[in-house]
Amino acid sequence: MVKGFFITGTDTGVGKTWFTLALMQAFKKRGFKTNGMKPVASGGSYIDGKLMNDDARLILQHCDEPVNYEHINPFVFETPVSPNFAARKAGRIVELDKIVASYNRLASVCDIIAVEGIGGWRVQLTDEIGTADLVRELELPVILVVGLRLGCINHAILTAEAIKADGLNLCGWASNQLDKDYLLKQETTELLNQELVCPNIGNLDHMLSPDAEEMAEKIDPSFILG
Repeated sequence: MVKGFFITGTDTGVGKTWFTLALMQAFKKRGFKTNGMKPVASGGSYIDGKLMNDDARLILQHCDEPVNYEHINPFVFETPVSPNFAARKAGRIVELDKIVASYNRLASVCDIIAVEGIGGWRVQLTDEIGTADLVRELELPVILVVGLRLGCINHAILTAEAIKADGLNLCGWASNQLDKDYLLKQETTELLNQELVCPNIGNLDHMLSPDAEEMAEKIDPSFILG
């Protein structure tokens, strides 16, 4: 049976994409056929006449099986703003049914699928549909990426509380050292292990040039495989 995981973050720009790529590599090293997905993306550019998002293209490049970009990223918008605003500007609506169909297509040819969210947990996909609605529809457990910088403890605890309040399963968390001079990294990890009450599956070091293969060495997905 295919296992899927939804990756969210304490905010936008905390390293969800690189964590997703590293997690995919970590699963591959353990012999699992792995695909990734970014259902909704704001901020894209045209390549050969097709609107694409850079993060989604990276995920596509790391997929084990040949798949179409449209399945990786069924909704992409040119304007880099909240997706409900970006969709309105583009005259489109994010449809959960289309995302689920793309997810099922990707899942049909792999063992593991990593689904990256957009922004933080409370991002609206439409004026009526939020991230939690998408995760609920896909029936996925959640992994929280915490960007280590000033204020991250508060953001991490609040996000974890929101995920659990929405009735969803926070199955693990990982840190990503955004600030190379961040103080008390070990103490922060120990505190969040107590507060988040879920496995710490990885702690990514600060990297000027991120490398998914190298990052994968810092991740142990065995805690969430069950």
